[in-house]
Amino acid sequence: MADLVSTSVRVAAPATSANLGPGFDSFALALELRDVVEAEVGTGGIQIDVTGEGAAELPRDETHLVARATRAALDSVGVQQPGLRLRCRNAIPQGRGLGSSAAAIVSGIRLADALLGGGAFSDDGALALATALEGHPDNVAACLLGSFTLARVEPEGPRAVRLEVHPEIGASLFIPPFELSTALARGLLPPEVSHRAASANAGRAALLVAALTARPDLLYAATEDALHQDFRRPAMPDTLALVDALRAAGEAAVVSGAGPTVLVLTTSRDAVALSRWTPAEWAYSTIAVAPEGAMNG
Repeated sequence: MADLVSTSVRVAAPATSANLGPGFDSFALALELRDVVEAEVGTGGIQIDVTGEGAAELPRDETHLVARATRAALDSVGVQQPGLRLRCRNAIPQGRGLGSSAAAIVSGIRLADALLGGGAFSDDGALALATALEGHPDNVAACLLGSFTLARVEPEGPRAVRLEVHPEIGASLFIPPFELSTALARGLLPPEVSHRAASANAGRAALLVAALTARPDLLYAATEDALHQDFRRPAMPDTLALVDALRAAGEAAVVSGAGPTVLVLTTSRDAVALSRWTPAEWAYSTIAVAPEGAMNG
């Protein structure tokens, strides 16, 4: 049985964008927009303070995702559950396809690890626990490891490979004023796809690895998707209309995760020019790739 070593810890976890077009349920990119969570060991149950994104809707009890993940991580190593006070400063929009749930889960696991003095969870162990809580490994892999990750599920559990992103590559986000349930977006996908669609995405996904790591000039061609985005159009027609318009103009635009945010992978460019595509009431921002995943301290 492990023992708590620290009584006050802090974690900053990045936003993530999964799929990136053809890399369905496998590819994800860490983005330099971070939720910050502080935990203090106390007595009794749990106290949670939330500011920023989701402050009006998120629970303040044991059902809060950071609390659930922290408890699950401590349970997995046999630690008697302490009283906790969590302070969550959220910068990642909720329900927009930017990995807010992955950030909460990874924050909880990293908080538990820090309370134990660090080193209680290997990368594979943390990924396995995070995937069990999230349901799929793509976003949590990028949140844990940073940069660009390729996730897969083996018989022994989920695994991920981290790759360095070409230094010229950044991203622009078009964030709508509405949320979309991941479950709803996934529910629109057909149980089977054609051999042609699978083949097309396999080739584009391979090309995207090359584009993100060494050949930014290939980003537009590499982000074409035939597997999932168009099936989700009924749930987010404005999102897919913006993707269509941006791609018609030669931009490497994709749906971020399950949506409804639109992500454009960019190289050195005039961000102001790209911002002119922003629909009314949507938010636009440029953002860097996060080379580091969730960080303590």
